[in-house]
Amino acid sequence: MKNLLTFPFALLCTIALAQAPFKTVKTDAGQISGTESSDGVVHSYKGIPFAAPPLGNLRWKAPQPVKPWTGVKVCTDFSKMPMQGKPNEFGVYTREFLIKDEPLSEDCLYLNVWTGAKTPTEKRPVLVWIYGGGFVSGGTNVPIYDGEALARKGVILVSLNYRVGIFGFFAHPELTKESPNKASGNYGLMDQLAALKWVKKNIAAFGGDPNNVTIAGQSAGSFGVNYLVASPLGKGLFNKAIAESGAAFLTGPISASGLKQAEEAGVKAAEALGAHSLAEMRALPAETLLKQMNARPIVDGYVLPEPVAAIFAANKENQVPVLTGWNEDDAFIGKLKNAADYKADIEKRYASNAAEFLKHYPGNTDAEAERSQINISRDMTFGVQNYIWANVQSAKNKAKVYLYRFTRRMPATEAFKQYGAFHTGEVGYAFNNFKFLNRPFEPVDQQLADAMSGYWVNFAKTGNPNGAGLPVWPAYNTTGRETMYLGEKPVAKQLPDAAALDFMVMEMKK
Repeated sequence: MKNLLTFPFALLCTIALAQAPFKTVKTDAGQISGTESSDGVVHSYKGIPFAAPPLGNLRWKAPQPVKPWTGVKVCTDFSKMPMQGKPNEFGVYTREFLIKDEPLSEDCLYLNVWTGAKTPTEKRPVLVWIYGGGFVSGGTNVPIYDGEALARKGVILVSLNYRVGIFGFFAHPELTKESPNKASGNYGLMDQLAALKWVKKNIAAFGGDPNNVTIAGQSAGSFGVNYLVASPLGKGLFNKAIAESGAAFLTGPISASGLKQAEEAGVKAAEALGAHSLAEMRALPAETLLKQMNARPIVDGYVLPEPVAAIFAANKENQVPVLTGWNEDDAFIGKLKNAADYKADIEKRYASNAAEFLKHYPGNTDAEAERSQINISRDMTFGVQNYIWANVQSAKNKAKVYLYRFTRRMPATEAFKQYGAFHTGEVGYAFNNFKFLNRPFEPVDQQLADAMSGYWVNFAKTGNPNGAGLPVWPAYNTTGRETMYLGEKPVAKQLPDAAALDFMVMEMKK
């Protein structure tokens, strides 16, 4: 009788364990616990350390291993976000698009995991998110980056913090000298690589497949994706890439500079702060360093041995399938000129080439001139970069590339309507995260979000965005130039402004 009573109890215990395999997870540094969604479908773990705090003498060093812990570390809240200026609302960017104000800290090297796996043996595809912010701001606790909705669609979503501003991209001759790799400056990129190494080692414990990892990012995060695809240090850490509005094939506002140039800028920054040595720079309070916003990835000879274009030209990049594109109104521009002033400015700046320029970016009326100025800003900052990537990738014919143009003007109040399909506007759709956005959404918006998140998840699973119930998205090539237009009704069509983009490429190469 005793054995008969014991057997059902043991069976119940086994069932309970099978239903809740992720109450605790064992990582390479120790056990962690997290939380689960209200229906128990998704488990999330926030604030998991993937590197030692980069404090004191570890400021401006490659990320170091985490010190193992005993017991179970509670990982239910986001960590502190990277040191940066206070994230104030501006333009269309309300709180949903910004990190929470406090706390900020150099102790920021943590990541987050959302998983819907029921057992550690499922081998679900992994999507690793890299945030934007011009390499001077950003963090993982931005509301629209929440990973639960994508986890419900079958991927494991990982979001990572990396150092920004002077903390993530500061080069100096003394730093180069002390480095075993004789390089300095790309600490933010090295943080991203360290997080990917953590994923490789640990994601199987969450039900993920360490050999099926997609890196994805937007704006500076998209530049980061481009740099990681180009870097030899990324080899074997991912097998697909999603790049939303950003790459570095041509010189741009946040494209990589050379090491010597970056070292010279670092010396000037130190002098401006009254520091005469690296030791003195490391002793300065973080708040003091924020006064020098020196931030830009660097062709350092190590993380980036050469400029991105040269690496791709030599076929030295990590050859992986790519999904990339940009938004219709991906532009940052001040006061728009009227038609007369616009045409006069183009004729002055481009002289003998002005007529050809105005052919692609006309200004015969004030309205036409305003639209052309938005298009110029968009194309020079983002469009050209991702367009080149699509063309280069297609020409190699070694890994497919899928190109998109996001055109949906997010419903908004009168104050926001002017921004159109603005920079970052697509993220809430790709993450299917409208519950975090305070906008008057329409049924068509949810339909688009369902489609976009479906495309992104399918691509993370197989390297192909297509799937049941979705409009067909052809792979891009330089002949047909078919591009998926993500608007009220997603449709693939030939890129209508390819000639303007080709012209702009030539102009920017001069």
